[in-house]
Amino acid sequence: MRTEIISIGSELLLGQIANTDARYLSQELAKIGIDVFYHTVIGDNRVRFLEALQIASKRSDMVITTGGLGPTMDDITKDVIAEFLKLEMVLHEESLDKIQKYFNSMNRTMDDINIKQAIFPKGATILPNEKGTAPGAIVSKDNITYLILPGPPHELIHMFENYALDYLKEYSNEVIHSRVIKIYGMGESTVESNIRDILLTQNNPTIAPLATGGEMSLRITAKTDKNSDPIELIAPVEKEILNRLGDVVYGYDDDTLEGVLMSELIKLDKTISIAESCTGGLIANLLTNIPGSSRAFKEGLITYSNEAKVKYLNVSQDTLRQWGAVSRQTAHEMIDGLLKATGTDMGIAVTGIAGPDGGTLEKPVGLVYIAVGLGSNVQVNEFHFTGDRLKIKQATSKAALNMARRMLASFY
Repeated sequence: MRTEIISIGSELLLGQIANTDARYLSQELAKIGIDVFYHTVIGDNRVRFLEALQIASKRSDMVITTGGLGPTMDDITKDVIAEFLKLEMVLHEESLDKIQKYFNSMNRTMDDINIKQAIFPKGATILPNEKGTAPGAIVSKDNITYLILPGPPHELIHMFENYALDYLKEYSNEVIHSRVIKIYGMGESTVESNIRDILLTQNNPTIAPLATGGEMSLRITAKTDKNSDPIELIAPVEKEILNRLGDVVYGYDDDTLEGVLMSELIKLDKTISIAESCTGGLIANLLTNIPGSSRAFKEGLITYSNEAKVKYLNVSQDTLRQWGAVSRQTAHEMIDGLLKATGTDMGIAVTGIAGPDGGTLEKPVGLVYIAVGLGSNVQVNEFHFTGDRLKIKQATSKAALNMARRMLASFY
């Protein structure tokens, strides 16, 4: 089934909000074997919307619209679809009653303008909106299905999962399943070189490499009929990729470096503390964003100045004078001091030059030293990152989390 998503809203074209609706729908439709061929974004304009519907009707079997279901004059989705399909608009009494009750539950008076949200193209199947006041609808004509959904993501997701999904499953005899392998510490070209023969002979499942934010991922996607299990097709390909890539694979699907590290620490009943200079607390922030992190995260120190490194981590003044704050020697003393001061099981210490100023020929912007300690085991690595200040801080944080992940895995 060829599907097109038409997102309506001038705010999307102006870049005021991201079009997360189209991304969500594409991902969810793929899971049930419905192929999305086109994404279209238009403003709140009747003529351009009619043009988009005309184009979509010639190349798609299903058209999904998002947005434009509010009560104001620029909310034109249902009116334009009715005009395009030459259907009259009729009041749906049940929807009007629900909208009225919604306002009553909030101790607010419903304005007459909201009646518009209960008017639909004649013959439409109504999709209730339990998160707002704009019901959705399904309209079929001339062998094309039009699925009309609200724009606010929390409304759209709830409506799609609770009312539209079962309807759409009837349109597909296929199941699509994807498994995403998450990789850190190996560049895109090296990953491709390691699995080049697999990529060249792929069919079903398919493999899609993606590089973003200093990481790599491989999405393995299999398509089967409803009576088969796509995971059976994915499993042998996944196993072969894991054998070739080794421990640069840190997780799957929605895993993050910080989530994987924190999960392992909690499972092992180990604690972690952080001493940060150039990252300014970013590593601690990433770790404490993980639910349940209080079970493993012990302390975080932002020792930005030399004085702080001396005061809290017992870094030697002689070391700072001889080697400087950004040095392997200082990073080593930072991790030693952190482990002693906090009594933590594991520690991470970072020091570096995030720029844009402060670099020299000997110590350029992007030079970072990361130290990781676990008990009496300490490792200090030198890195050279590129990019602006924020990118260097982010790259440093990921590298530190990955060092800690690998050290933890090597000892337990």
